[in-house]
Amino acid sequence: MHAMVLHQPGRPLQLEDRPLPLPGPGEILLEVHACGVCRTDLHLVDGELPDPRLPVIPGHEIVGTVAALGSGVTGLAVGNRVGVPWLGLTCGTCPSCRKGRENLCDRPLFTGYTRDGGYAQFAVADLRYVFPIPEGYDDIAAAPLLCAGLIGYRAYRMTGEGAERLGLYGFGAAAHIVAQIAVAEGREVFAFTRPGDLAAQELAQRLGAAWAGGADEPPPVPLEAAIIFAPVGALVPVALRAVTKGGTVVCGGIHMSDIPAFPYRILWEERVLRSVTNLTRADGLDLLATAARHCLHIETTVYPLAEANQALDDLRGGRLTGAAVLRVDHS
Repeated sequence: MHAMVLHQPGRPLQLEDRPLPLPGPGEILLEVHACGVCRTDLHLVDGELPDPRLPVIPGHEIVGTVAALGSGVTGLAVGNRVGVPWLGLTCGTCPSCRKGRENLCDRPLFTGYTRDGGYAQFAVADLRYVFPIPEGYDDIAAAPLLCAGLIGYRAYRMTGEGAERLGLYGFGAAAHIVAQIAVAEGREVFAFTRPGDLAAQELAQRLGAAWAGGADEPPPVPLEAAIIFAPVGALVPVALRAVTKGGTVVCGGIHMSDIPAFPYRILWEERVLRSVTNLTRADGLDLLATAARHCLHIETTVYPLAEANQALDDLRGGRLTGAAVLRVDHS
């Protein structure tokens, strides 16, 4: 099979012919049709994530059809369409797993990081960590739901049900999905982009945002919650200043630059600052059910598998609006 492989962080991915992987007990083999290009992939390639398994095939927003079943697999058949997320396996026995907090597992495996992912024609996944794809989304549109959608949804739920005015800092793959869910649920959305990114601001307003502007601008009204998707630590005090008393600021990324010192008074009055880590299977099922109810528009730029490096570079350079997705050809 063809695959884009990372041999060393800081170097481009290499297009290689790899042996077809075989599913083990409890695993499935997927014929990959599409794989989203996530900012986490960029952090991996740029060496900002520790201890990847090298060489590794990146990619954890995988949509494909079941090509083969490992021993003991039930509930799926060859030809079923499924998606594979970032969290690829958990131990089930550590304190976090026993408490139902599998996203904080002590011995996890991550798709496209510590096990091979979806920048390839085929991929193996654990049966317990695949999700059925809702009708109404083709393979390209469905791929960003598997991480941008999932981690965005988990971050969104952490803002609390009473937060009616929601700020989104960084309006890319995750934010443009979350914005639509928030608007559908009756919240006002305020989108903050890179200064001067008029394309992202126009997309935000087209998707129902009440206001869109640069992250260097204050919101027109105090926010009740904010999610920071951009990996920029300097946005933390900015968001804390923008939320009102009792407001929550959620950091939605796996990596962020250092947070500068800030005065206690902008955290005082019961403001909350918290992070989000990975996802749970319940998050996945909830998000995909929500996507089925609301018919979300997924803004994508599509690249062939062999142009994964270009997709990553466009993401790095801020040249994308919405999500990048690799289309995987089997001809």
